[in-house]
Amino acid sequence: MKDNSYESRRYILSGVVLLIFITYIVQLFSLQIDNEDYKSKADSNAFYKKTLYPSRGQMYDRNGELLVYNKPAYDITFVPREIKGLDTLELCNTLGITIEDFDKRMLRVKDKKLNPGYSQYTEQVFMTQIPMEEFAVFQEKNFLFKGFYIRKRYIRQYSHNVAGVLFGDIGEVSQRHIKKDAYYQQGDYIGTQGLEASYEKHLRGEKGTEVLLRDARGRIQGKYNDGALDTPAVRGKNLTLSLDIELQMLGERLMQNKIGSIVAIEPKTGEILCMVSSPSYDPSLLTGRNRGKNHKMLTSDKSKPLLNRAIMGTYPPGSTFKTSQAAMFLEEGVVTPQTAFPCNMGFVFNKFRLGCHAHSSPTALKDAIATSCNAYFCWGLHRMFGMSKYGGTKAAMNKWRDYMVSMGFGYTLGVDLPGEVRGMIPNAEYYTRHYGNYWRAVTVISISIGQGEVTLTPLQIANLGAIIANRGEYIVPHMVKEIENDTIASMYFTPKSTMVSAASYEEVIKGMRHAVVAGTCRAANIPGLDVCGKTGTAENKGNDHSVFLGFAPMNSPKIAVSVYVENGGFGAEYGVPIGALMIEKYLTGNLTEESEQKAETISKKRIYYGKEER
Repeated sequence: MKDNSYESRRYILSGVVLLIFITYIVQLFSLQIDNEDYKSKADSNAFYKKTLYPSRGQMYDRNGELLVYNKPAYDITFVPREIKGLDTLELCNTLGITIEDFDKRMLRVKDKKLNPGYSQYTEQVFMTQIPMEEFAVFQEKNFLFKGFYIRKRYIRQYSHNVAGVLFGDIGEVSQRHIKKDAYYQQGDYIGTQGLEASYEKHLRGEKGTEVLLRDARGRIQGKYNDGALDTPAVRGKNLTLSLDIELQMLGERLMQNKIGSIVAIEPKTGEILCMVSSPSYDPSLLTGRNRGKNHKMLTSDKSKPLLNRAIMGTYPPGSTFKTSQAAMFLEEGVVTPQTAFPCNMGFVFNKFRLGCHAHSSPTALKDAIATSCNAYFCWGLHRMFGMSKYGGTKAAMNKWRDYMVSMGFGYTLGVDLPGEVRGMIPNAEYYTRHYGNYWRAVTVISISIGQGEVTLTPLQIANLGAIIANRGEYIVPHMVKEIENDTIASMYFTPKSTMVSAASYEEVIKGMRHAVVAGTCRAANIPGLDVCGKTGTAENKGNDHSVFLGFAPMNSPKIAVSVYVENGGFGAEYGVPIGALMIEKYLTGNLTEESEQKAETISKKRIYYGKEER
């Protein structure tokens, strides 16, 4: 009789053996084929894959002058499992660090929260950006430090100590960067601010690899297979900026010891000719091994030199904003060029009064712009809000808002720099939330003169100058003119139109030219340049801000400029003379001896917390 229990046990045992066999096969497959970590550990016994880092793309100004370039620097790396018999004291003396520094660096590398990619088999970063002098000393003794390697990197160098917030800087990648983009590994560098950040993918280039062969003791024997598996690094693409470095240097000189901004734009192209944010800093402070210490110093500075006030600062535009109101009033039929309004030392309606300064009255549009009459623009907004065609105050308010948005206010313009803010253009819903349904034109009348809730960035003010110069069009302002073997975004070539016709802007231009010839901007009346301008004195809790908006020449504009000096007083005090010097420098290439003396005087004046130090 057949023993079924024996047959059953035999099948069970066979199944167990088969299962164990399959498990081993799967595990071996996983370790040797599927598991990249195991594979890298196995490969590391025979090969050393050395990453070749590309040089970053260089930056040139609009005239071809080299601004940002590269200098070799070196990183010290190590493979943990290869370190044997290390003379820690000798290593520290060679690198100029203490034993405590060594221990801290090792602990940081091995901390998987700070360095999730840590493995004893893979290359780790010990020290970065070693200058040539220290590298030479280490290279001579490298044979003493088994498991430590040198890799060539590049750090930024600058031809001039200006434009720090524009160029930006590069720093070590974070885990967020590594997770977001597979290109990066621990210890890599990335653009963190300014153009370095905006154009990172163009500037960074492509890494290469050099495969080296090890012997049984881990010593490098040379290239594997005569370099058949090597791939060269590809350098980053160069950028040609729209920046005029001579104009930038003059602007930063004029803004010494002051807080504020200067922005100049070529109206026809939207190219930014200069962008000054003051106080500024020397970009070379954020390179090399002292980058962290210097960055901390700049961050803790109460004057905020790392803040690009041109695109991140929002201010009341003051009377420069009256040019946008004049254009809208004309387009909407609120006024004609001949319409005149009284100015009784200000706008007076019932018991409400908004002051003005002494000038002729009544005043028509051209003279209202030239003398910067507050009453004229208050009466204009009051009349607009009362016009029956809008069907009420709220609808009129939103029509006003639509005009302002079409001129580039209330939203970011889209400049190719990180951190741009939008400013503030209120609408009817905003006021209803604050005042209920009981607000009227007189409630918001100060927006007609660039005060109240209205805030713009200095870039938006300069762009308004470009719009007027172009008679109603603008191209999104941008810093990069060309990318080597590549194209820039189409929006930097495509004109945008406002809701105002060229004919209306022509009337505004007449007023701005009159302001330079016989009004508040007389200090900008440079013979032969036909400058058009508008002053602004923006109210502030301390001393008022000094503002200027202008362009030139009147009929073939090549530059539009805005100047904003915090606590600088009247627009004619700082804004106009600074703006005039910038226009003269760009259009003529030089400053006259008299203008040079003015520039020197302005650069020496200090303004702190609203008080000028004479």
